Parts: sequence; C-alpha cells; structure tokens
Amino acid sequence: MELLGALSSVFTLSVLGCTFLGTLVGIIAAAIPGFTILMAVILVFPFTFALPPLEGLSALIGVYVGGFSGGQVAGILLGIPGTPSSICTVFDGYPMARNGRAGEALGLGIFSSFIGGLIGVLALIFLIKPMADFGLKFGPWEIFSLVLFSLTLIASLGGQSFFKGLLGGFFGLSLSVIGTDNTGGVLRFTFGLPQLEGGISLLPVLIGLFAIPHLIGAVTASQTSGGMREAAGKVSLTSEELKIPYRKVFSLLRANWRNLLRSSLLGGFVGALPGEGGTVANFLSYDQAKRAARPGEHFGSGEPAGVIASESSNNAVAGGSLIPTLALGIPGSAVMAVMLGVLMTHSITPGPGLFRDQPELVHGLFAALVIAHFFMLAIQLGAGNRIFLKIACVPPYLLVPVVLVMCAIGCYALNNQLFDVWLFLAFGIVGYMLDKADFPLAPIVIGLILGGLCEENLRQALSADPHVLTFFTRPISAAFLVLTVLSALFCARQSLKGRKGLKAMMSRTEDD
Repeated sequence: MELLGALSSVFTLSVLGCTFLGTLVGIIAAAIPGFTILMAVILVFPFTFALPPLEGLSALIGVYVGGFSGGQVAGILLGIPGTPSSICTVFDGYPMARNGRAGEALGLGIFSSFIGGLIGVLALIFLIKPMADFGLKFGPWEIFSLVLFSLTLIASLGGQSFFKGLLGGFFGLSLSVIGTDNTGGVLRFTFGLPQLEGGISLLPVLIGLFAIPHLIGAVTASQTSGGMREAAGKVSLTSEELKIPYRKVFSLLRANWRNLLRSSLLGGFVGALPGEGGTVANFLSYDQAKRAARPGEHFGSGEPAGVIASESSNNAVAGGSLIPTLALGIPGSAVMAVMLGVLMTHSITPGPGLFRDQPELVHGLFAALVIAHFFMLAIQLGAGNRIFLKIACVPPYLLVPVVLVMCAIGCYALNNQLFDVWLFLAFGIVGYMLDKADFPLAPIVIGLILGGLCEENLRQALSADPHVLTFFTRPISAAFLVLTVLSALFCARQSLKGRKGLKAMMSRTEDD
C-alpha cells in the first residue's frame, strides 16, 4: 500500500515536471566545463523552498542524475571534463571523437550512465532498509558516537591533508553553536546581532562557501583553457559523426557486460561511503577495467571499455550516496548536505525514523530516482548532442554574473532579509581564502549540519545517564568510538605518508 501511495504521488504532473526540469538543468550545467554538479544543485536549492518536499527533492535528484551523465558531453566532444567525475571519460572518449567515432562514444556513455544508474538504484533499494532498521536501535549514545565517527570520515575530504579536513569539520561544528541554546534559551556568540539569534542558516553558508570560489575558478580556468576550448570548437563534427550507431553501441555493451556490472557495483559501493564520490568511483572503476583488459584493448587511445567503466560508475554513485544520507541522516558529500537541507527546510528529520514516519516520501524518492534516469536518457538522445556541444562552448564570463545574482536572490528569499546576502558574501570571501590555502570546504558544511545533531544527542545522553562510561559500555556506541579512533589514526597515517612521498619526489626532482 505504501508503494502504491508513493507511485501515485510521484506520477503527477508537478513531480514529473520538477524531475524533468532538474534533470535538464543537471545535464546542461555539467556540459559546461567548470560548472560542477554541486553548483547546479546549489542554484536549484532556493527554488525548492516553495515546493512540497517530494517535488523539491525530486528536482534535486534530477539535477544530481543529469549532472553525472552530462559531464561526458564536454569530455568526449571537447576533451575537457565537464565535471570532476567525468575525467576518465576523456581518456578514451575524446580520442574516439577525434577518430570520427563521436556518436559511438556518446552512445556508450549515455547508455552506460543509464544502466549504471539503475544498478545504483537497486543497491539503494536493497541496502537502505536494513541500514535504517539497524539505525532504529540507536539511542542518543549511539547517534553521538556515529556523528563523531562521521566527522573523521568527512575529514578525509581534505585530500592529502587529514588535519585540514578535521579543522574544517570542527569549524563547521563551531558555527552550529551560534544562536539560541535549545535547552536553556541562552544566547551564544550572537555578538548582539538579532539576526543570529536563530543560528546561522545553512543556505548562505553553503552557497557562499562553494559558489564564489567555484565562480572565480571558472573564470580563471576559462583564461587558461581558452586556447584548448577554442581549438576544440574548431573541430568540425558532422551530423553523421554525432549520430549514435545504436546497433554497434548495444553490441559493445553486451561484449563488456562484466565491465559494466563491475563498474556499476563499484560506483554504488563508493557512493555509499561518506566522504567519497563520483571522482573516486570514476578512477577506481577505470583502473579495475584497465587491469582486467583483454588482449588488444589499449586504454587511453580510444577504447570503448574505458568510456563504459567511467560513465557507468559515476551514475551509480547517485543511488549509493543516498544510503547513508536517508538511512542514518549522515551526508557523505556537500551535495547530500543540500539534500538534507531541503528535508530540514520542510521540518523533516532524516535518519532511521524517516522510514517509519514517512515511508511514502522515501519510496517516492526511489521512484523519482528511477524516473530521472529515464528522463536523462530521453533528453540526451532526443535533444541532439550538437545542442549540448554549443552549450559546452558558452563562455564562463557570461554565466558567472547571472549565477551570482541568482545565488544572492536565493539567499535573500530564505528569510526576506538582506543580512543573509551579506552572510553569503562573507562566507564567499572566507571560502575563497580557504580554497586558496587548500582547505577543503565540504567538511565545514557537513560539520555545520551535524553539529546540532551532535550537541542534542550528547545532552540527551548525559541527561538520561550522567556517567560518561555509558558511551563505552553500550556495544554499538563503543564500536563506533573504536572505529573513530581507528579511522583518525588511519587517515593521519595516510596523510603523513602522502607528505613524505611528496617530499621524496621533490628531493628527487631537485637532484635531477
């Protein structure tokens, strides 16, 4: 009955329309080099405030799905990855296009994205319920320990610097304590500003930290890659070259079914890990496909198996990444943090209780995820890749002012106050400075979201039992605390190992 109710709510003109528009926006945004999926999600986020929860989330899911697939357009046709998750697509897709096989490469990428995305949805459907049932056993002790463990995982978003990622997470936690204390009603760190009494809103922080550095980076990248883009634009691709040879594409997919299945499962698995994402899945699946290459397959020179591995894995991430986000309320990436932001905007608490309290919404999101993949397939096959090629060549200096104004309008619409716009600009400056200093930005946003959850459950746990040892005597809580220590030690070890390797490489370079 719940499934039938979810399907009836999804197959409405409003939900289908939001999913379609979101998917279209995601494909267009990802086709423009430098304009990432995160930027597209942030741009659509403010428009979801006035929508019901299912419609708003369906629009963002559409952006997410379309974005993972749309990045291949610029990668194959221009040789410039539209998104970081489509980097490996360039290795073989662009040589195929240069050899007159652009339509073949695009067809392989589109259908691999579609099949990989559906496999990721199946992983979501089969794994999310057991994880949510396990989460229902959690008390405040277990949830606090889980959040603590998650903070060490998101610290890995710092790349080579675990400590920078950890500092970013704790900076986000410190932002979450600003405002009125929920328990005692005490004002904390408001500095006499009444606008901060309700705490720092997620939207200005999110858009400011990511939008302004991304927009500045897009303009800078356009100056450095202008010659490449201009040269790519001069490549004459005829309608015949862009035409997809369906029979040959399906034959290649059948011949590479093991590669397709392996890469899709890897993408779904990596997507379910907090702190990972499409880029990691992209490189991992491409590497595994290369290791399993048959005689005669030469990756990096126009091998269809490379395009299949890359595109099937990154779309499978979409389903996998929703598993910890919906089941445990732990966002594994900045995009998933936006998803949680939409739920919180509509007073919906993510986590295990979501399946018990609003099962129709959860099943509706599953259906929207499947529908978004069909929309993605229809848009890319029906719109004509020559259109997307023109979109990919749009100069960033035309897009940046429009996007900046829309971001400011979205921040103002949140509470109808100019203070949020100033907050957006302030965090934009902070984000740009941190980005230049190689500090990761995603842990800050995720720390801000998890901060309230961390504090609330710590207080509930200590109110129920003031003995701190209870965190260690409860088995699940103790297990998460042990994992926290192990995760921190492992990440710190990897960070130090990476630094030593970098120093050794630099010393060898100086000796040479």
